[in-house]
Amino acid sequence: MAKRVVQPKNPKKQFLGVLVVIAVVGIAVIGYLLSGSAAKAITVDPTIPAGAAEGYLLGREDAPVQAMEFGDFECGACGEFAVVTEPDIRARLVNTGLVAFRFFDFPLEQHRNTWAAHLAASCAEDEKKFWGMHDRLYGGQHEWNGEVTNNPMRVFRRYASELGLDVGKWEACVTAQTHAGRIKGNQAEGTRRNIGQTPTFIVGSRQVPGNMGYDDFKALVDSALATAAADSAKGGAKRAGVKKSASQEEP
Repeated sequence: MAKRVVQPKNPKKQFLGVLVVIAVVGIAVIGYLLSGSAAKAITVDPTIPAGAAEGYLLGREDAPVQAMEFGDFECGACGEFAVVTEPDIRARLVNTGLVAFRFFDFPLEQHRNTWAAHLAASCAEDEKKFWGMHDRLYGGQHEWNGEVTNNPMRVFRRYASELGLDVGKWEACVTAQTHAGRIKGNQAEGTRRNIGQTPTFIVGSRQVPGNMGYDDFKALVDSALATAAADSAKGGAKRAGVKKSASQEEP
């Protein structure tokens, strides 16, 4: 009976097999890092206390209608509002002195890069460029959101440069989380008001969740103006009644 000859293992093939395994594992790790399970771009220091709820003002502070938006920079509906509707609101309501519009930070936990974006905008405010950064962030969500990159700062640096910011100073502010307290304060105000989604708008005394078009926003403004006029008329009538009553008193 013939002997079965056992061929020696080829070390080159073994080496190639090891390389294949390493490559597969590497691809799996990269896939994990690019998934929603990856670490957030910036982990906010939990020891930083919440500051005052200030918002970021656009328009005249003493405008007859006060409007607020609670928004998240990585929120798609917020981005749609900022790009599609807000330009009309600015041109026709804010720039004419009718509406004071304030943006309040309301970063949502499920958005991996949103805190980095809120810090980027808040630090831009140090050079009076919050609204410029606000517009860049919303207009460029597709470049930096958590489904695209784990390193949004690469994109934000470009925005800062385009806006003419002192990029080194701005980046140091973001890295140090200098304005995290301000963002937390704005967020806490939203929680106090039972904000349940972004965007949510408060115009006058009415709170309305969800994205909206210009006509819907203008209707809220008109309602706030009508309410203010009615309150003013009631107050005037009350003051006139007090004055008349006083004049009828016996000398």
